[in-house]
Amino acid sequence: MEKPVHKTVMQKYILLLFFLSPFTIGYCQLVKGIVLDEKTKISIPFASVYFNGTFVGTKCDMKGTFELDRSEHTSMPVIISAIGYYSFMLKDFSSSRPVEIYLRPKEYEIKETVVKSKSLTEVRMKAMRLFKKEFLGLSNNAQKCKIMNEKDITFNYFADKDTLKAFTSKPLLIENSSLGYKVTYYLDKFEYYRKNGGILLSGNIVFKENDAKGDNQEEYAEKRKKTYFGSRMHFFRSLSLNDSIVEGFTVSTPVKNLKLYDIVVIDHKENRYLSYPEAFTINSTSGSSVVTVLKKYVFFDKNGYFDGSGLNWSGYMGDQRVADWLPYEYN
Repeated sequence: MEKPVHKTVMQKYILLLFFLSPFTIGYCQLVKGIVLDEKTKISIPFASVYFNGTFVGTKCDMKGTFELDRSEHTSMPVIISAIGYYSFMLKDFSSSRPVEIYLRPKEYEIKETVVKSKSLTEVRMKAMRLFKKEFLGLSNNAQKCKIMNEKDITFNYFADKDTLKAFTSKPLLIENSSLGYKVTYYLDKFEYYRKNGGILLSGNIVFKENDAKGDNQEEYAEKRKKTYFGSRMHFFRSLSLNDSIVEGFTVSTPVKNLKLYDIVVIDHKENRYLSYPEAFTINSTSGSSVVTVLKKYVFFDKNGYFDGSGLNWSGYMGDQRVADWLPYEYN
């Protein structure tokens, strides 16, 4: 990729790692490959192959092979996940040959602890409440979310008094009865730092429409619309429009009279990147958010997808958690 040319050239706070990293955009629309164990080199049957944050995905067959059409998501990497393994991000589609994907097994070192004053049940309940607060959030949507397989989550309890860590070898199955989605979340890392309230969240998500039909559909549509406006997806979709006016948002920066679109860089392939050397504030009718850019160029596209590893959020958008996420197909 040729080096982008600046229009204007941005960094700061909460450790909420959202989604993915930049990747090489190639020309192959049908991705073929095989999924293997990194250590044993044995194929992994029935691994999930999908686009993070969408409805689109498939499963490997008994031999660990797969095919996935990426024609509708050419700007997004492909994610491969399996029970007991960390997810893998396929970013390079430059080859037309089948790819070999090696998944790394999850290995957790959980120290034994002696619970004296409280029963393990009470300690687990406290850890679970904190996990759901930081993972699902505190919004009205979060109040109507249920993790169907909580028993599959393990915590480090007292092994580290400052940091709560959550582990699971299986994907988390979430019923979002507020927005009408069934969610599968492949959790790779969750760490909550008690001293400063920071959180490190890494994982990938697949959506499915709730099977329920009828009267709930209008209620779902209204709540989805309310969730969308002022969200990160809304922001990046608005920012992708080649216009000096960005719908519903204003920006506050140390540079006076800077328009929001001035922090966008466009390369020779018309790819868009967020680029600004300092923290800045995004304002909308929903609330204010502080954004820190951690990379020189942060990719985003017209669907609202963005390279979440390049940004930190606080404020309104920082408070949006898994319960407030919408699939990229949402209109």
